[in-house]
Amino acid sequence: MDARLEPFDTKMQKSLNNLDEEYGTIRAGRANPHVLDRLKVDYYGTPSPIQSVANVNVPEPRMLQIQPWEPSMVKVIEKAILTSDIGINPTNDGKVIRLVFPELTEERRKELAKEIKKKGENTKVAIRNIRREANDTFKKLSKGDVSEDEIKGLEEEAQKLTDKYIAKIDKAVEEKSKEILTV
Repeated sequence: MDARLEPFDTKMQKSLNNLDEEYGTIRAGRANPHVLDRLKVDYYGTPSPIQSVANVNVPEPRMLQIQPWEPSMVKVIEKAILTSDIGINPTNDGKVIRLVFPELTEERRKELAKEIKKKGENTKVAIRNIRREANDTFKKLSKGDVSEDEIKGLEEEAQKLTDKYIAKIDKAVEEKSKEILTV
């Protein structure tokens, strides 16, 4: 790969990684500790991820168990979960918080599948914008001492890179949709 394409490859990879992270937070009826990744709790004045103030484990396929290291954090974590968009009511016994994931309804599965496709499309748009940025950068090179053939070659390489990432996005969308729609 031409060194002039590397920054664009890096940006495209970051877009794909971001999509993977977003997909990790979508719950599929099974307990997944990653649904808590975006939640922050106030830990002595510092917004901290739940995983840094508690043990999070999966004792059963559809249950998350959160055991704070400090008993005072139980209420704080519970409040963070209640005010989030997770859509699950936590239960606690004073020491441990439990999140029981209900079985997804057919309607909710279809809703999530649409959301997955939308996130995939948004990532494709980001990839295409990176390609356009690359092409604009290469066109500016023509004012210098780079031949038109070399610029055409760079644009073709940028298109191949774009196609590669679009295919990866399509695969990620397909896999996540399949996971959501499988009962």
